[in-house]
Amino acid sequence: MQGKQLSRSDTLFMAACSGLVVANIYYCQPLLVLIAKDFNIPESRAGRIAWLTQTGYACGLLLLVPLGDIMERRKQILLCMVATTGSLALSAWSPTFGVLQVAAFLVGASSISAQLILPLAAHLAPDNRRGSVIGTIMGGIIVGILASRSVSGSLGAVFGWREIYYIAAGIAAVLLVLMRWRFPQSYPSFKGSYGQLMASILYYIRTQPALRQASFRNFMSFAALSSFWVTMVLFLSAPPFGYQSATIGLFGLAGAASALASPLVGKRSDGQGARMNIWIGLVMELLSFAAFYFTGSSLFLLVLGIILVDVGHQTIQISNQTIIYSILPEARNRFNTVFMTSTFIGGACGSAIGIGLWNIGHWPLFCAGTALMVLINVIVTATVSAKP
Repeated sequence: MQGKQLSRSDTLFMAACSGLVVANIYYCQPLLVLIAKDFNIPESRAGRIAWLTQTGYACGLLLLVPLGDIMERRKQILLCMVATTGSLALSAWSPTFGVLQVAAFLVGASSISAQLILPLAAHLAPDNRRGSVIGTIMGGIIVGILASRSVSGSLGAVFGWREIYYIAAGIAAVLLVLMRWRFPQSYPSFKGSYGQLMASILYYIRTQPALRQASFRNFMSFAALSSFWVTMVLFLSAPPFGYQSATIGLFGLAGAASALASPLVGKRSDGQGARMNIWIGLVMELLSFAAFYFTGSSLFLLVLGIILVDVGHQTIQISNQTIIYSILPEARNRFNTVFMTSTFIGGACGSAIGIGLWNIGHWPLFCAGTALMVLINVIVTATVSAKP
């Protein structure tokens, strides 16, 4: 990748790298039952690994991603990959659940490379293709998420959950080499200090309503999505299903439609299509939780709901990203910091809320509570987001 041109092969390579990196955040979800058995703890307690990973990711987004507007971007990506490799190895080695919790946080905090690649790609892409490029890379991220859940669930049941993390550490090491060879150097225009950089984030939050609105929409949308994926493991491992981690992991493949839909959503988001896409995504999320509520022992409704909730969230996220990346090109990393930090704080909150609702009222209360999250997003989008 030389200069400021982004070819189709460049975009696909970035998409593959982003997907493999973001997979690190989701390997743990189908493995929660195995982790609980290994450390002899309740499955609900093992669920901490999921939201600690997401909390770490949110911290990395807040504190590290803005550096992409002040330091050479390829160097930052490579340093993050070194930390990712080490934290994944620590997860695999963890002798106690306490160590694993620390390692989970570090995995999340260091696995921010995908959110450094996205602003870089948006910077290299021409204005009339920015939405399409973002959609393609988001498609790669979705494939990484889906593959991580399915592969970790299937292989974890055969080899054990620790081996999954050792494999992930090896993949991260290979990516480090490939990124060093393939990614271009990219120098930012911001000349101030780190303190001034962080202060400017607060300034943009105050002065950019579109950034605030997009961040809130994604906070609520990802909270609902994360709540489902964590709680689904508990739902499918309990009667009447009683599935093992290998089978549970396969349900991640039902979300493949979101990976296929991402490039199309990106194209529709170029120009003025982003705001209409947001409404389509919100409606899909509402329909998904209606399907989940009436699932009972029907796998058809569960699979239908998975497709709707995944495609719905990706439609909302890609549309939001297309909007914010079009505002101030020189501040894309900082905008992405606000946007993605909000998103993964939402994910951590959603995971914790989902487990809490399950513990209180199991699947019916979980579905009703999470549908309320989506409804709040609808109401705020219809009122606040309509204002300039």
